Amino acid sequence: MSSIFTPIALAAAIYSTAAEAQDTTGLTAEPQIVTGKFLTATEVKPVLNATQANWVAVREYDGQDLVYVTHLWAWRCGLLQMEVAINEGEYEIWDMPKCHADEGSPGAIKSGDGAPYRSFELGSVQNIKVRLVYDDLTTAEAVFERAAIMMP
Repeated sequence: MSSIFTPIALAAAIYSTAAEAQDTTGLTAEPQIVTGKFLTATEVKPVLNATQANWVAVREYDGQDLVYVTHLWAWRCGLLQMEVAINEGEYEIWDMPKCHADEGSPGAIKSGDGAPYRSFELGSVQNIKVRLVYDDLTTAEAVFERAAIMMP
């Protein structure tokens, strides 16, 4: 079984290392204390690497394209920053709610946290680039094509 995961882990490590060159000016690395509550990059990075296909989604609703980042919000503890670029545009920092570290479900999305999506003109979102900055200052990037992330 470990032979199945070894190439995946190796690819993730290579990809993450290649992405480390991104500018993290003004950000400070946080201590990587493993608590089992998924509060640090050390804890959430393996989950986000394994679930990369779920980072974003597009839904056509009420005459608009809605770009969802719900999955990233749910695993935001351990992230310092999330940047999104729509259709080869420039990266833009998308705010995330604070991690509820002192609660039983630190990544829970509460009613006061806002909406985990943004609206765009219907049919306008063709691809999405995402760059994550973890709290250990490593980064990860992915590109998603509309057809691959459409919600029914």
